[in-house]
Amino acid sequence: MRPGLSPDQTNKTSPIIDRQVMVGEIDRLAHQLLKLENRLNSNIPTTLWISDLHGEGDRFKSILRGRFGMLYQTCREALPNTFSPDKIQYLVRIIRKQQYLRDEEIAMDMQDVIFCLVQILQYKLTNIGYQVSEIFPPEFSDTISRLLSGLPVPNPIFEEEIISLRLIAHLAHIIRQVLLDRIQVLGDIFDRGPQPDKIIRILSSSAYRDMVDYVYGNHDILWMGAASGNRSLIAETMRITCRYDHFALIERLRFDTTHLAEFAERTYPVDTITGNFKAKTSKGRAMEKALAIIQFKLEEQTIRDYPEYDMKARLWLDRLALMLKSGNTEGLNDTSFPTIDLEDPGRLLPEEQEIIDDLARQFATNRRLKRLLKFFFTKGQTYLIHNNFLNIHALVPSTADGDFEEFLGRKGKQLLDFVQETIRRVGANYLQDKPQRPQDQALFFYLWCGPRSPFFGKHAMKTFERYFLSDKQTHKERSLYWKDNLQSEAFKEKMQQEFGIQRVIYGHTPIDYRKGAQMASTDGVAINIDGGFAEAYYNRGHSLVHTPHQLYGIILPTPTEIIEAERRLESAPLDIELIDEFRQPMKIKDTIEGRALKKQRDEIMAQIRKLAQQNGHAAAFPPYAQN
Repeated sequence: MRPGLSPDQTNKTSPIIDRQVMVGEIDRLAHQLLKLENRLNSNIPTTLWISDLHGEGDRFKSILRGRFGMLYQTCREALPNTFSPDKIQYLVRIIRKQQYLRDEEIAMDMQDVIFCLVQILQYKLTNIGYQVSEIFPPEFSDTISRLLSGLPVPNPIFEEEIISLRLIAHLAHIIRQVLLDRIQVLGDIFDRGPQPDKIIRILSSSAYRDMVDYVYGNHDILWMGAASGNRSLIAETMRITCRYDHFALIERLRFDTTHLAEFAERTYPVDTITGNFKAKTSKGRAMEKALAIIQFKLEEQTIRDYPEYDMKARLWLDRLALMLKSGNTEGLNDTSFPTIDLEDPGRLLPEEQEIIDDLARQFATNRRLKRLLKFFFTKGQTYLIHNNFLNIHALVPSTADGDFEEFLGRKGKQLLDFVQETIRRVGANYLQDKPQRPQDQALFFYLWCGPRSPFFGKHAMKTFERYFLSDKQTHKERSLYWKDNLQSEAFKEKMQQEFGIQRVIYGHTPIDYRKGAQMASTDGVAINIDGGFAEAYYNRGHSLVHTPHQLYGIILPTPTEIIEAERRLESAPLDIELIDEFRQPMKIKDTIEGRALKKQRDEIMAQIRKLAQQNGHAAAFPPYAQN
């Protein structure tokens, strides 16, 4: 019985009420069903992949503004095949400048341009994720909507030049807004370049944050681990920052390194630093060496505390002390170690302890750093599956015989999920100023440089050897089995089955296309998109674009090539590596997401049919009950 009604009233009104409720429920379910059908039959989002930006903020901003050369490809896909490359380039120039450009060699008046821009916009808006009210200027919204629908528009649109010019400007602006639907960043924003903070601010801004997916890189893990309180990683983040003389970054983040700098310059005069230190300034070199020694002392303690990491081969300080005590230093390129106690080489001197205590306090309380790292801890993932692709930074640990490598009792997807769970827990504690578990802090060290880490993939990180050993053969960091295994059909099938995907996209290891290296494997299953974006590498970089019609790689221009192109008033050169083409536009229903949506659709359809059967096909009833 319904509250407030007598039995007689209930008997009189319940059929009408039940009918209203039933019809309303069918309408609600039908609304959900139609939304799912629209989603399933819309084109996949146009997606850009980029990896290993390594602090090159200005360059990233410049190339992102130009959409990584995607505009030409989008226009080519949207317009008829009869359009010549010259016509497409002409339209690209108009869209970039957001204004009509007269070209005597291109026979296109303003009306022709308007119709072409409408055609490009129609193609992009087949992705139904856009709210027209948000992207159309209110003054031209009705006109643009009518043009997109093929309906007549007022004559002044084409007859009054000033109105035509404004419409072209608005259409070009809208196309630039909807050109790119998703950005997949495969890690390593920090280190080497001077502006990691700028890249994070761009990606987390209101213009981009809703379209960005982020996968952690090992250099991000380094900074996240330092923020969690891991002291060897604190020393290492600061060492790498000083190695590239990025003191402006230290100042922007409001770190006070006064005590560190005074200690370093007093303890390590520049003329005594003969190891392979990279910093160009005297201050930078002294700080780099001071931090290196503190780092080695701290990380050796972690290696001893966690024997399950199996990293005893990285314990160098006892061997160094023995060489110094015996005078057998021929293999060393630097013999000045005033802070190494030859009887207890892993012990921090009191002033070193004060310095690392101070840095640890600053990392824990630095609000500017916390705002940046919040992006990683809340947005980032260890891996991501998108459009049938597995996105990872480096690799899934594997063995020489093509199996998944076990670490801490886990392997494959289970290992990556365990890592993600740990990072989430650490991030929540960090953002809420809660204490961390020591084993979680230690794990970040291993994830940074351990051989079975999904973020590293080499047998050892040879920082000590590169700094202090003369024999360059000892500097080599041997890559493990990931790339070799990706040449194996059996291993690629194992990856596809483990993660339920078709392709694997990864970065981490630069590939030099100048030497003939390809981004994609022959079958297109494995795609490496790190082409050395940072100046420390090839200064070039790769990106990957997936549209409904194509999957292609872009070899990006160097800064020098960009400057030269601007001087000549030309577009910077882009090399394209076509990986795959699709006869029909790829739809959401063709993806892993589509499988899940189809399941939801079928469940809703079953509910609708059940309601209809229970009520004698009452779906035919009018939407409102009769009085």
